[in-house]
Amino acid sequence: MQYLHTMVRVRDLEKSLAFYCGALGLVETSRYDNEGGRFSLIFLAAPDDLDRAKKDKAPLVELTYNWPDENGKTEQFSEPSRNFGHLAYRVENIYETCEKLQAAGVEILRPPRDGHMAFIRSPDQISVELLQAGDALPPVEPWKSMPNQGSW
Repeated sequence: MQYLHTMVRVRDLEKSLAFYCGALGLVETSRYDNEGGRFSLIFLAAPDDLDRAKKDKAPLVELTYNWPDENGKTEQFSEPSRNFGHLAYRVENIYETCEKLQAAGVEILRPPRDGHMAFIRSPDQISVELLQAGDALPPVEPWKSMPNQGSW
């Protein structure tokens, strides 16, 4: 058995790409537009996984976007389920990553107070965990005093 991808359904493709690619730094590896089914599949990989993603088609995040109908309405889906859990990425420097994300307008829900773990959320309310590569970094301000925001 081999892990391939995690699918995330998105409401606004441009906002989602701005989050996953622009802010988080994932790279689009392929895209499939299905005219008949009126949907797009966009596959993304972490930069350090790009060679594996191109060679093995894994590990990937698949964004599924259902196109608006003839009246301009998009598929309605309920609030995000807490059953899903989260996506997780290892980062080289959790403080620098969170600073970059915060500058891009991404809310840090669970700050990296411990120098090891943080949580953010996509425009579609998908939780994303960020984990420090290697040992935890020493706790520093403003992160160590920053409170949690909402749930993740």
